[in-house]
Amino acid sequence: MRIANIDPQSDIALSLLREAAAEIRPMYGADASSPWPRNPPLGSRDVYLVGFEGSDAVACGAIREIDRETCEVQRLYVLRSFRRRGFARQVLSHLHAEAKRLGYRRIRLETGCRQAPAIRLYEACGYSRIEPFGEYVSDPTSVCYEMGLG
Repeated sequence: MRIANIDPQSDIALSLLREAAAEIRPMYGADASSPWPRNPPLGSRDVYLVGFEGSDAVACGAIREIDRETCEVQRLYVLRSFRRRGFARQVLSHLHAEAKRLGYRRIRLETGCRQAPAIRLYEACGYSRIEPFGEYVSDPTSVCYEMGLG
């Protein structure tokens, strides 16, 4: 898989975001009237990656700055037909490298309580469960993790 930095508001990024949302929304009871997620523009210390298999965009992931020392993994997703090939780990590894390059000391993430494969992935990659942070504090479906980048 080839991994490239891209604009999170590009058609490729938005297509993967829609795929992810369409898969996850039914797990948590979101109905058709719920707003679709959007990708904000990149900040100066943010990264948005897409993994390509040939010319097909099959995976994505981002890091967003929380503070000078902490970033958050967001939008980690692999198309269903490309799963179980190590693509999520590859994107996550690239995100870790980018976070280190940008000077972050720790990385956090949030996933949903009904996403057992994601939970297993993060724990297998060395993340430790933490109390919900930021916008996730009052969300009973949020499961949050953190890992040092030292």
